Amino acid sequence: MAHNCNLSVKGIIGLALFSKMCDIVGKDGTYWHAKAEKFATEWVKAADDGDHYRLAFDSEGTCSVKYNMVWDKIFDLGLFTAEVYTKELAYYKRKFNGYGIPTDNRSDYTKSDRQMWSTVLFDDKEYFDTVCKQMVAFLSETPVRVPFTDWYFTSQPIHRGFQVRTVQGGLFINLLKF
Repeated sequence: MAHNCNLSVKGIIGLALFSKMCDIVGKDGTYWHAKAEKFATEWVKAADDGDHYRLAFDSEGTCSVKYNMVWDKIFDLGLFTAEVYTKELAYYKRKFNGYGIPTDNRSDYTKSDRQMWSTVLFDDKEYFDTVCKQMVAFLSETPVRVPFTDWYFTSQPIHRGFQVRTVQGGLFINLLKF
């Protein structure tokens, strides 16, 4: 999708991590870190949609789970402020369906790995517990007996596609918080 806010977060974080790699190999990464900070500040303004941040910069009234921000938290980059995370958390809590939170506003499907990545964004046990309980509800109630799919609907316990994929390792991302 053109102008995707979540994917641009990945690019911003990539610059910040490149700056860290420069520092590790003895090169000055200051320039690249400053660029990442500048882009993060611009991102907040361009993606703002009032009570949340958009799916795409040029699409008012859209939304998506900003799971790529996980690396800002895991690597303690500090690119996005607490206010950004607080705003997103409040919005996500209003978007849950019976089996999870939709990845974005285009459909009510979700990805299990992305949901779990989103739990790292917030120090919020209630949110974490809700994500986990709703995944368990999906697994318990789905009539489709395939290995744990990572792509399924949040309004009904039906898998959308995908099964037996390595992305399910993302369910363990909280183990990286140390």
